[in-house]
Amino acid sequence: MSIRNPLSRDDSTPSVDDAILDAARSCILDFGLRRTTLAEVARRAGVSRPTVYRRWADTRAVVADLMTREIADLTPAFTLAEPVFDQLVDAVVDVSAAVRHHPLFVKILRSDQDLFTTYVLERLGTSQKAIIDRVALAVVAGQRQNSVRAGDSRHIATMVLLIAQSAVQSAAMVAEELPDDALTEELRRAIGAYLEPRNHESAGGLR
Repeated sequence: MSIRNPLSRDDSTPSVDDAILDAARSCILDFGLRRTTLAEVARRAGVSRPTVYRRWADTRAVVADLMTREIADLTPAFTLAEPVFDQLVDAVVDVSAAVRHHPLFVKILRSDQDLFTTYVLERLGTSQKAIIDRVALAVVAGQRQNSVRAGDSRHIATMVLLIAQSAVQSAAMVAEELPDDALTEELRRAIGAYLEPRNHESAGGLR
Protein backbone atom coordinates (compact mmCIF):
# COMPACT_ATOMS: atom_id res chain seq x y z
CA MET A 1 0.00 0.00 0.00
CA SER A 2 1.26 3.50 -0.80
CA ILE A 3 0.32 7.05 0.09
CA ARG A 4 -0.88 8.69 -3.12
CA ASN A 5 0.79 11.88 -4.22
CA PRO A 6 -1.94 14.58 -4.35
CA LEU A 7 0.28 16.59 -6.68
CA SER A 8 0.56 13.78 -9.23
CA ARG A 9 -0.83 13.89 -12.75
CA ASP A 10 -1.59 11.35 -15.44
CA ASP A 11 1.17 11.49 -18.05
CA SER A 12 -0.51 8.98 -20.37
CA THR A 13 -2.58 11.66 -22.15
CA PRO A 14 -0.72 14.96 -22.56
CA SER A 15 -3.24 17.79 -22.42
CA VAL A 16 -3.50 21.30 -23.80
CA ASP A 17 -2.78 22.51 -20.27
CA ASP A 18 0.47 20.54 -20.20
CA ALA A 19 1.50 21.96 -23.58
CA ILE A 20 0.88 25.49 -22.30
CA LEU A 21 2.80 24.82 -19.07
CA ASP A 22 5.68 23.35 -21.09
CA ALA A 23 5.72 26.50 -23.21
CA ALA A 24 5.69 28.69 -20.09
CA ARG A 25 8.63 26.74 -18.70
CA SER A 26 10.55 27.26 -21.93
CA CYS A 27 9.82 30.99 -21.94
CA ILE A 28 10.91 31.49 -18.34
CA LEU A 29 14.16 29.62 -18.89
CA ASP A 30 14.88 31.72 -22.00
CA PHE A 31 13.68 35.15 -20.89
CA GLY A 32 13.05 35.11 -17.15
CA LEU A 33 9.67 35.55 -15.53
CA ARG A 34 9.32 39.32 -16.00
CA ARG A 35 9.78 39.11 -19.79
CA THR A 36 7.50 36.11 -20.26
CA THR A 37 4.13 36.99 -21.83
CA LEU A 38 1.00 34.93 -22.36
CA ALA A 39 1.20 35.79 -26.05
CA GLU A 40 4.63 34.16 -26.34
CA VAL A 41 3.47 31.21 -24.24
CA ALA A 42 0.53 30.71 -26.62
CA ARG A 43 2.82 30.92 -29.66
CA ARG A 44 5.22 28.33 -28.29
CA ALA A 45 2.39 26.04 -27.23
CA GLY A 46 0.83 26.25 -30.69
CA VAL A 47 -2.52 27.45 -29.39
CA SER A 48 -4.51 30.67 -29.65
CA ARG A 49 -4.27 33.43 -27.08
CA PRO A 50 -7.94 32.95 -26.04
CA THR A 51 -7.13 29.30 -25.30
CA VAL A 52 -4.53 30.44 -22.76
CA TYR A 53 -6.64 33.29 -21.34
CA ARG A 54 -9.58 30.95 -20.74
CA ARG A 55 -7.38 28.91 -18.44
CA TRP A 56 -5.17 31.53 -16.76
CA ALA A 57 -5.82 35.21 -16.13
CA ASP A 58 -2.17 36.25 -16.23
CA THR A 59 1.42 35.03 -16.34
CA ARG A 60 1.69 34.58 -12.59
CA ALA A 61 -1.32 32.26 -12.57
CA VAL A 62 0.37 30.10 -15.21
CA VAL A 63 3.62 30.10 -13.25
CA ALA A 64 1.85 29.08 -10.03
CA ASP A 65 0.43 25.99 -11.76
CA LEU A 66 3.77 25.33 -13.44
CA MET A 67 5.56 25.38 -10.09
CA THR A 68 2.98 22.97 -8.67
CA ARG A 69 3.53 20.59 -11.57
CA GLU A 70 7.32 20.76 -11.32
CA ILE A 71 7.25 20.02 -7.60
CA ALA A 72 4.88 17.12 -8.27
CA ASP A 73 7.44 15.61 -10.63
CA LEU A 74 10.09 15.79 -7.89
CA THR A 75 7.94 14.33 -5.11
CA PRO A 76 8.09 10.55 -4.48
CA ALA A 77 5.36 8.31 -3.12
CA PHE A 78 5.47 6.68 0.32
CA THR A 79 5.13 2.91 0.73
CA LEU A 80 3.55 1.83 4.01
CA ALA A 81 5.23 -1.57 3.83
CA GLU A 82 8.51 0.17 4.64
CA PRO A 83 9.39 2.43 7.60
CA VAL A 84 7.70 5.77 6.89
CA PHE A 85 10.14 7.74 9.06
CA ASP A 86 13.11 6.99 6.80
CA GLN A 87 11.08 7.65 3.66
CA LEU A 88 9.78 10.95 4.98
CA VAL A 89 13.20 12.27 5.99
CA ASP A 90 14.70 11.14 2.67
CA ALA A 91 11.85 12.75 0.72
CA VAL A 92 12.16 16.11 2.47
CA VAL A 93 15.94 16.21 2.02
CA ASP A 94 15.95 14.94 -1.57
CA VAL A 95 13.16 17.22 -2.78
CA SER A 96 14.76 20.22 -1.08
CA ALA A 97 18.06 19.49 -2.81
CA ALA A 98 16.32 18.98 -6.16
CA VAL A 99 14.46 22.30 -5.87
CA ARG A 100 17.68 24.14 -4.94
CA HIS A 101 19.22 22.99 -8.22
CA HIS A 102 16.11 22.97 -10.39
CA PRO A 103 16.71 25.30 -13.39
CA LEU A 104 13.18 26.73 -13.28
CA PHE A 105 13.23 27.59 -9.58
CA VAL A 106 16.77 28.95 -9.80
CA LYS A 107 15.72 31.18 -12.72
CA ILE A 108 12.65 32.50 -10.89
CA LEU A 109 14.60 33.15 -7.71
CA ARG A 110 17.09 35.20 -9.69
CA SER A 111 14.62 37.04 -11.92
CA ASP A 112 11.57 37.57 -9.70
CA GLN A 113 12.03 37.06 -5.99
CA ASP A 114 8.70 38.84 -5.40
CA LEU A 115 6.88 35.71 -6.55
CA PHE A 116 8.54 33.63 -3.85
CA THR A 117 8.03 36.38 -1.29
CA THR A 118 4.28 36.08 -1.81
CA TYR A 119 4.37 32.42 -0.83
CA VAL A 120 6.81 32.95 2.05
CA LEU A 121 5.32 35.97 3.80
CA GLU A 122 1.71 36.29 2.66
CA ARG A 123 -0.07 33.04 1.83
CA LEU A 124 0.32 29.36 1.06
CA GLY A 125 0.32 28.33 -2.58
CA THR A 126 -1.39 25.29 -4.08
CA SER A 127 1.80 23.23 -4.10
CA GLN A 128 2.59 24.13 -0.49
CA LYS A 129 -0.89 23.09 0.65
CA ALA A 130 -0.60 19.83 -1.26
CA ILE A 131 2.81 19.14 0.31
CA ILE A 132 1.35 19.74 3.78
CA ASP A 133 -1.52 17.35 2.97
CA ARG A 134 0.87 14.65 1.85
CA VAL A 135 3.39 15.04 4.64
CA ALA A 136 0.54 14.98 7.17
CA LEU A 137 -0.63 11.63 5.78
CA ALA A 138 2.92 10.29 6.07
CA VAL A 139 3.18 11.61 9.63
CA VAL A 140 -0.02 9.78 10.62
CA ALA A 141 1.31 6.57 9.06
CA GLY A 142 4.61 7.00 10.89
CA GLN A 143 2.81 7.64 14.17
CA ARG A 144 0.95 4.36 13.73
CA GLN A 145 4.31 2.65 13.23
CA ASN A 146 5.65 4.45 16.34
CA SER A 147 8.45 5.91 14.22
CA VAL A 148 7.21 9.52 14.12
CA ARG A 149 6.52 11.57 17.23
CA ALA A 150 2.99 12.20 18.46
CA GLY A 151 1.25 15.49 17.81
CA ASP A 152 -1.11 17.19 15.40
CA SER A 153 -0.11 15.81 12.00
CA ARG A 154 -0.87 19.04 10.13
CA HIS A 155 1.08 21.15 12.61
CA ILE A 156 4.05 18.82 12.23
CA ALA A 157 3.73 18.77 8.43
CA THR A 158 3.56 22.57 8.26
CA MET A 159 6.68 22.90 10.40
CA VAL A 160 8.50 20.42 8.17
CA LEU A 161 7.56 22.60 5.18
CA LEU A 162 8.86 25.73 6.93
CA ILE A 163 12.19 24.10 7.79
CA ALA A 164 12.72 22.74 4.28
CA GLN A 165 11.52 25.93 2.60
CA SER A 166 13.98 28.03 4.61
CA ALA A 167 16.84 25.72 3.62
CA VAL A 168 15.92 26.07 -0.06
CA GLN A 169 15.45 29.83 -0.14
CA SER A 170 18.42 30.77 2.05
CA ALA A 171 20.94 28.30 0.64
CA ALA A 172 22.75 30.91 -1.45
CA MET A 173 22.90 33.35 1.46
CA VAL A 174 24.71 30.88 3.76
CA ALA A 175 26.75 29.10 1.10
CA GLU A 176 30.10 30.28 2.48
CA GLU A 177 29.27 29.01 5.96
CA LEU A 178 27.22 25.99 4.90
CA PRO A 179 28.19 24.55 1.51
CA ASP A 180 25.62 22.55 -0.42
CA ASP A 181 26.61 19.07 0.77
CA ALA A 182 26.83 20.24 4.37
CA LEU A 183 23.45 21.97 4.14
CA THR A 184 21.89 18.74 2.89
CA GLU A 185 23.36 16.79 5.79
CA GLU A 186 22.35 19.36 8.40
CA LEU A 187 18.81 19.47 6.99
CA ARG A 188 18.65 15.68 7.28
CA ARG A 189 19.66 15.90 10.94
CA ALA A 190 17.20 18.72 11.65
CA ILE A 191 14.22 16.95 10.07
CA GLY A 192 15.15 13.61 11.65
CA ALA A 193 15.54 15.12 15.11
CA TYR A 194 12.24 16.99 14.77
CA LEU A 195 10.28 13.88 13.76
CA GLU A 196 11.92 11.26 15.98
CA PRO A 197 9.78 10.31 19.02
CA ARG A 198 12.54 9.96 21.61
CA ASN A 199 13.66 13.57 21.10
CA HIS A 200 10.30 14.82 22.37
CA GLU A 201 9.48 12.44 25.23
CA SER A 202 11.53 14.36 27.79
CA ALA A 203 9.69 17.59 26.99
CA GLY A 204 6.45 16.55 28.63
CA GLY A 205 5.76 13.16 27.17
CA LEU A 206 3.94 12.08 24.01
CA ARG A 207 0.48 13.49 23.53
